[in-house]
Amino acid sequence: MSSSKTVRKVQVVSPVPADIDIANSVEPIHISQIAQHLNLTPNHYDLYGKYKAKVLLSVLDELQGSQDGYYVVVGGITPTPLGEGKSTTTVGLCQALGAYLDKKVDLFLSSTSVDCATYFSDIEFNVGNLKFLSSKYLLIIFTVVTCVRQPSQGPTFGIKGGAAGGGYSQVIPMDEFNLHLTGDIHAITAANNLLAAAIDTRIFHESTQSDKALFNRLCPPNKEGKRSFSDVMFKRLEKLGISKTNPDDLTPEEIGKFARLDIDPASITWRRVMDINDRFLRKITIGQGPDEKGKVRETAFDISVASEIMAVLALTTSLADMRERLGKMVIGNSKSGDPVTADDLGVGGALTVLMKDAINPTLMQTLEGTPVLVHAGPFANIAHGNSSIVADKIALKLVGPGGYVVTEAGFGADIGTEKFMNIKCRYSGLKPQCAIIVATIRALKMHGGGPAVVAGKPLDHAYLTENVALVEAGCVNLARHITNTKAYGVNVVVAINKFSTDTEAELHAVRNASLAAGAYDAVISSHHAHGGRGAVDLGIAVQKACENVAQPLKFLYPLDVGIKEKIEAIAKSYGASGVEYSEQAEKQIEMYTKQGFSGLPICMAKTQYSFSDNAAAKGAPSGFILPIRDVRASIGAGFIYPLVGTMSTMPGLPTRPCFYDIDIDTTTGKVIGLS
Repeated sequence: MSSSKTVRKVQVVSPVPADIDIANSVEPIHISQIAQHLNLTPNHYDLYGKYKAKVLLSVLDELQGSQDGYYVVVGGITPTPLGEGKSTTTVGLCQALGAYLDKKVDLFLSSTSVDCATYFSDIEFNVGNLKFLSSKYLLIIFTVVTCVRQPSQGPTFGIKGGAAGGGYSQVIPMDEFNLHLTGDIHAITAANNLLAAAIDTRIFHESTQSDKALFNRLCPPNKEGKRSFSDVMFKRLEKLGISKTNPDDLTPEEIGKFARLDIDPASITWRRVMDINDRFLRKITIGQGPDEKGKVRETAFDISVASEIMAVLALTTSLADMRERLGKMVIGNSKSGDPVTADDLGVGGALTVLMKDAINPTLMQTLEGTPVLVHAGPFANIAHGNSSIVADKIALKLVGPGGYVVTEAGFGADIGTEKFMNIKCRYSGLKPQCAIIVATIRALKMHGGGPAVVAGKPLDHAYLTENVALVEAGCVNLARHITNTKAYGVNVVVAINKFSTDTEAELHAVRNASLAAGAYDAVISSHHAHGGRGAVDLGIAVQKACENVAQPLKFLYPLDVGIKEKIEAIAKSYGASGVEYSEQAEKQIEMYTKQGFSGLPICMAKTQYSFSDNAAAKGAPSGFILPIRDVRASIGAGFIYPLVGTMSTMPGLPTRPCFYDIDIDTTTGKVIGLS
C-alpha cells in the first residue's frame, strides 16, 4: 500500500451548483497517482488519457492468495422516476470512508505525522479511532474502492441524464464517464451486431445451397487440397457427438448435421442493438434488399446495455470464462427444437476478440480523489443490473483486509439487490457483509399515497412541505425491502438521502420505522450537498455493520428446483399470492427444461416502480397475482428471465430530451449542460 495521499477536500458552496459545473471546477488527479495509491504499477494498467486507465486482469492472478476486504452493496427502496440517489450515495459513502474516516494501512510516523486538528479542522464530529502520539495524531490512510456501472448514452441524452452520482458526490471527469468512457459499450454493440449479421447470413446461405456445397465452403481445401476444421468448429462437432478431426472422414449424414443449422426464423431471440433511445427501431423489417432473395423477417433493435453480451461481461470471471459464455449464447432454435449457439455459428472466438479490452475494468476517481472502478452496465429491470464481478474481485484484493468495496445494485432492492444476491453472488462466490437501502422522504411520501411524481414536471406541494403521516404510511415499502434484504444474512443499513425540504420530524420518522423493521442502523446523509463529509455517519454505521456479521449468505431459492418454483419464490418476496403463466410462458418453460437449462438462476424482468407488475401500485402491495407473459433465456450470461407484464428493451425519447441542455464551450472545449 502506497503512503502517498491522493484524497482531496472539495470546497462546497450552497446552493449546490449544477453537477457538470461542480465536476468542471475540480482538476482531476492524474490516474497514475490513483493507481499508485492502490499499489498498482504501470504494468498493471493501460492509460486511456490522463484520467482513465484499464486495470488488467493480471492483477487478480498476482493477488490470488491475498485476503479480501469488506463487501458492501447499495440498493434502494422502490424509486420515483427521478431516482433516489443510489449512485450518489455509493460515491458519497466511499468519499467518507476514503477521505474522512481512518481505518487502514499506512501510518505517518514522527516527522510525517499530521496534526489532527489541522487536517480535520473542517469536521464537526469525533473520529474515535485515531491514534495519539507525542501531541500528534497518526493519520491512517483508509483504503476503499467504489464499483459502479457504466451509464448508457440512451438515458444520458434522453430523460434520466448521467449516472456519475450528483452534487459533491460524483465520479469525474463526469462527461467522460457518461459518454464514450473507454469504449466498452461500443465493443458490446459491435460484437452483438456481428452475431446478428452471422445469424441472418447463415439462414440466407443455407436456403440457397445443398449440404455438400455448404460443407465445401465451410471447410474449403487449401492449396494442397487438404481440408481442416477451424478451432471453433470442434465445439459444434463435440455437441453433435462427432469425434472425427478430419473433414474428409465425415459421412454424408454427419456433413448434413454439421453444415446445416436449420435455424427456425420464428424462434430467433437475438436482436440488433445501439446505444441510443430510438423508439422507431422497436419493430423493423430486414432483408428487403433485392439481393436477399426474399429472406424478409421482422425483428427489432434493443438498447446496447440490454444485450446479453453486456450481461456476460458483468458476470464473467476471466477471459477464458468470457470466451465460454459468449460461445454458449443461444440465439434461437433449429426447426427440430435444438438450441443454436454462437459457437454453432462459428463466431464465439470473434466475439471474444471484440471484447478482449472491454473485460478490463476502468479506473477513475471521485471528486475527493478516492478510486473508482467502472465496469459493465446491464439494465436492472430487464437484466441483473450490477457492475462486474471482475471489478469487484479486483477491488476486494486491492483494498485487502479491513478495506471496503462498495458496489451498487440497480433500482429498488426487490430488483437490483435480489439479483445481486441470487445471480451475481452465486457466480462470484463473494458474500457481502452489509447491504445499504437508500431512501428519500420524497419517495416515501409517494408510497404513502402522495401525488404522482413525473420526470420533467415540478414536484407537488405535498413533497415540499412537512407531512409526517404521509411519510410513515410510505415506510411500508421500506420495511418490506429491509425484511427481504435481511433474509440473505447481511446487516442492513438505511441511508436516508437528505433533501433541503426534508424536516427533522420526517427524517426521525424514517429512522424509527427502519429500526422497527429490523435495520442494523438508519443514518441521515447529506453527501449530495457536502460530499464525503456529509456521509461520515453513514460510513461509521457501515463499518460497524460489516464488523458485526457472521452469518453465511442465504439464497432465496436453490438452483436444483424447477423454473416455476424459483419464479414463485421471487414473486412471494414481492408480496404476490400466486403466479399466472401465459400459454407462451408455459411453452418456453417446458422447452428450456427439456433443453437442460432449468438449473439456472432467475432474472425477473419487471417494472422498477412497484413490487408488483403494476407501476401504479405503490407502497407494499400484497395478495396480487404476478403475470408472467413470456420466459426467455440468456444461456451465455447464465440466467432465465421471465417477463412480467410489458417491458421495453428499447427506451424512447421524451418530448424534451436531455440533449437540449448539452453543448460544448468552444473556447475551453468543456462539456456544459450534462446532468
